[in-house]
Amino acid sequence: MIHFRKPTENDGSEMYRIVKQSKVLDVNSPYSYLMWSKYFRKTSIIASCENEVIGFVTGFLQPETPNTLFVWQVAVDEKYRGHGLATKLIEQLLVRLRKENVTYLEATVTPSNIPSSNLFKGIAKKQKTNCTIFECFSENQFPDGNHERELTYRIGPFQFPN
Repeated sequence: MIHFRKPTENDGSEMYRIVKQSKVLDVNSPYSYLMWSKYFRKTSIIASCENEVIGFVTGFLQPETPNTLFVWQVAVDEKYRGHGLATKLIEQLLVRLRKENVTYLEATVTPSNIPSSNLFKGIAKKQKTNCTIFECFSENQFPDGNHERELTYRIGPFQFPN
């Protein structure tokens, strides 16, 4: 059985492991996952099965638009992919944040990341809401000149039942 919960600082190393093993996601420093799991607990979520971390979403409320959850990273352990776990993680997080008046979700996705593109478009379709896509960062804004552009996916407004 899969359980959803807020991360703790003890989850950072497992979050790092899942991203590193994915071989597709940008791997941030191990320290960043410790920071996410300790200081962004309210806006992040862990999926676990038999006490093993199998997926997570890291996010934050945007300072300029506090009704918008920015999803930093979505990662699912390879053994659990293809079963809608990423969608469930995001939906569970949005339900938790409805009392914070979160009505929009934003994430950035590279054009070649078709699974993430499908994930966010699918959430918009499932929630019967809009998905607007526009450029966030161009290739030349990245310092190493070796990164695809990032597109923003803005989904919402979400209508949650009372």
